[in-house]
This record gives sequence, structure tokens and C-alpha cells, in this order.
Amino acid sequence: MPQLLEKAISEIRKLPESDQNAIAAVLMAELEAEQRWEQAFDRTHDQLAELAAEALAEYKAGRTQPLDPDRA
Repeated sequence: MPQLLEKAISEIRKLPESDQNAIAAVLMAELEAEQRWEQAFDRTHDQLAELAAEALAEYKAGRTQPLDPDRA
């Protein structure tokens, strides 16, 4: 286990149980959100690859314009 994680867990153990549970809930929610993101990315990988290839082909064909962040 990484040293920073061990230190964090050691400090969390010093807290009241209700605080420990609150921190655990936040961590679990974050882990679940990360898992959902990975699953969503995996499901759309082929589609994203096709879009990237299309964008690259348009760029190489000279059918793109530079992005002007001041123009919206």
C-alpha cells in the first residue's frame, strides 16, 4: 500500500466512527464514479476512434479551421 494512503488511513482511524463512515462513503462514491467512467469509455471506444480518424482526415484534407478561443 502506498505510504500516503497508509498515512491517510492511520489518521482516519483516529476520528470518531461517524466521521470515518462519512469519509468512507465519499471514497466509495468516488471509486464507483471512476468505475462508471471507465465502463462508459470502454463502451464508446470504437466510436471515439472513428471520430478521431474522421477529424484527422478532415485536418489532412485542409477542411478544418484553427480554433479561436476569443470567438464564441
